[in-house]
Amino acid sequence: MRKVILKILFVYFLLTGLISCSSNEEFGASIFDVTDSLDVNSASYQFDLWLKESYLKPYNLDFRYRMQDVGSNMDYNLVPVSLAKAQQIAKLVKYLWFDVYGTVVGSEFLKENGPRMIHLIGSPAYNPTSGTILLGTAEGGIKVTLYRCNDLDPTKIDEMNEYYFKTMHHEFAHILHQKRNYPEDFNLLSKGRYNSIGWQYYSDSEAASMGFVSPYAGSQTQEDFVEIIANYLVKSDTEWNNILLMASKQGIDNAGNVLSDDGIDGKAIILKKLDMVTKWLKNSWGIDILKLRTEIIKRESNINSVIN
Repeated sequence: MRKVILKILFVYFLLTGLISCSSNEEFGASIFDVTDSLDVNSASYQFDLWLKESYLKPYNLDFRYRMQDVGSNMDYNLVPVSLAKAQQIAKLVKYLWFDVYGTVVGSEFLKENGPRMIHLIGSPAYNPTSGTILLGTAEGGIKVTLYRCNDLDPTKIDEMNEYYFKTMHHEFAHILHQKRNYPEDFNLLSKGRYNSIGWQYYSDSEAASMGFVSPYAGSQTQEDFVEIIANYLVKSDTEWNNILLMASKQGIDNAGNVLSDDGIDGKAIILKKLDMVTKWLKNSWGIDILKLRTEIIKRESNINSVIN
């Protein structure tokens, strides 16, 4: 376990009117400008053209890397993403998210259920009051924002999984459950153990021993649900089994102290949550989470060829 545990906070802005897409809705005309209005003299012309062909035309999705005040959270001091990092992230998001779902679920799935905008921010959003960092947001099933993009290091797959790809799948899982509710029985598995204001003080071991795959999963039920999905998709077999191993033992706090036995079978709870998530994805969306995970892990071994 790392000596210093980064305390991460995902803040989700859910619109009061959630927008749903039935499976038989026709993929209509783009809501964005798809005319040939790009500046051929711009240094970013080739990238802008690639975004248009890779995201805008096939998915009706506006991929924004030029930071706009109107689309940013004004509560934080933020910086734009660099062009080089924006290019890397855009290619990786397509390869490890959009192309994965296209392969496993079908090409129409993200056309109907994906976000309509992805917004990249170069810096994290620090919250000095709680000592947490905002890494991503999903807004009403419409927009996904990814922060800390300037820190992307393509040579460190574990770090990319932790700070970007897990965030990506976490946010998309929110979009899916906003459209189709997950089973209410899931809320009973850790009833009484959620801590919305103190989750950031849990260690990884302590959270696992209580039946949570991450400290943030212990904040509330919806976060618990999507954290199961996101962690299972991006964790290797070794990493996932380590979570289960921690869950089967007594927790250790951030100071290294062994906590008293709470009588909770954390491993059994996590596996029960995974089973419920697996059935919900299959029955509600026709998604085989194991096939999705297998495709992601396979593609991760080929990342260098994607961004170079």
